[in-house]
Amino acid sequence: MSALRVQALDTAVLRSVDLQVEAGELVFLSGPSGAGKSLLLRAIADLDPSAGQIWCGDVGRSSIPAPVWRRRVGLLPSESGWWDEQVGGHFPARVHDRLGLSELLARLGFRAAVLDWEVRRLSTGERQRLALARLLVNRPEVLLLDEATANLDPDNRGRVEAVIADYRAEQAAAVLWVSHDREQRLRMKGRRLTIRDGRLEPEPGAGTGLGLHP
Repeated sequence: MSALRVQALDTAVLRSVDLQVEAGELVFLSGPSGAGKSLLLRAIADLDPSAGQIWCGDVGRSSIPAPVWRRRVGLLPSESGWWDEQVGGHFPARVHDRLGLSELLARLGFRAAVLDWEVRRLSTGERQRLALARLLVNRPEVLLLDEATANLDPDNRGRVEAVIADYRAEQAAAVLWVSHDREQRLRMKGRRLTIRDGRLEPEPGAGTGLGLHP
């Protein structure tokens, strides 16, 4: 897999963001509401306007079409969109018969029959877990996670944390995770950053360094 590198990125509220997340590394991002955490993820995913340079490995964001970039750099928003009436319509047909999908769904607390469910019957937490499954079957090299467990009970939060940890280890994926849950940030032992006055800095008590390289 590949590292994520962000250089001199400007968004609507952030200025000159420099950040590197190595392949297989977990970086948590926190900060007050409105600080620009979600905007940063959306800018990296090429969903919102921004200035600056971003690379996934040696591939620059500006060098490939946006849909191709988003398959490599996958965003899990806090509220995912659903366009088909049934759950299965949101998964590529080519993965429906793969044992990997059934196993992934089971690890997230579902039976394979969930693919036949109507989206409207899903709870907020079920949608959140299924949106993660939908993201992971595309095998992104970088995961951008926006409050991936915010609506989950402890059991399902643990399921999601384990799936993400295993995906990161097995695929050597770089993970940038927005989380307001300090216990989660401590428990999962990733590097911890926060946004302060429009800039990234280490979370208090988390040591120093943004993973920057000259």
